[in-house]
Amino acid sequence: MSEHDLPAGVATTLQQGLARMGLAAELAPPLLRYLALLHRWNGTYNLTAIRDPQEMVTRHLLDSLAMQPFVADGSLADLGTGPGLPGIPLAIACPGLQVTLVESNGKKARFMREAVRQLGLGNARVAESRAEALAEPGSYDQLTARAMDTLAGIVRVGGHLLRPGGVLLAMKGVYPHEEIAALPAGWQVREVVPLSVPGLAGERHLVTVTGP
Repeated sequence: MSEHDLPAGVATTLQQGLARMGLAAELAPPLLRYLALLHRWNGTYNLTAIRDPQEMVTRHLLDSLAMQPFVADGSLADLGTGPGLPGIPLAIACPGLQVTLVESNGKKARFMREAVRQLGLGNARVAESRAEALAEPGSYDQLTARAMDTLAGIVRVGGHLLRPGGVLLAMKGVYPHEEIAALPAGWQVREVVPLSVPGLAGERHLVTVTGP
């Protein structure tokens, strides 16, 4: 399946969403190629519970890209990335970012390796591993974990990967008061920013956390 085989209207939804978010229209073709590949593999390997490509645009692509303005060039580890979310959309949108896609599920890791190959993403690599087992301490400027656990849980399994002065960028729904209060000693919230995702009615917040 190519991007041309996606249902009618999917490309328009993505293009309109990118425009509303102030992102370049040139991002649409590689994002659509990734979406087409994800949709095709999902039929066999159950990579995501979301089946409808229109819904994938909103809940996967645009939701992932909502954090793009807060991501700096450098290195980022995407923990428990599943089929590459938000890491692959961020790698497409941020050519100055080196993304490590951390995922222990073999099917999802195989899919991501194929996606990285087909998209020619020289700034993304797959680490088939649990986050806590990844032996790369202090190697990353930024961490993210869109679908993983609580803030404290993310810090527990992946905090060792951050370099001194690095940041955790965590996507959350409603303002996570209880999760912030439960952060381990030495971990501090720098800011919590409400995000607007085109087509998504629910609340979204990006929490930036610094380490000890």
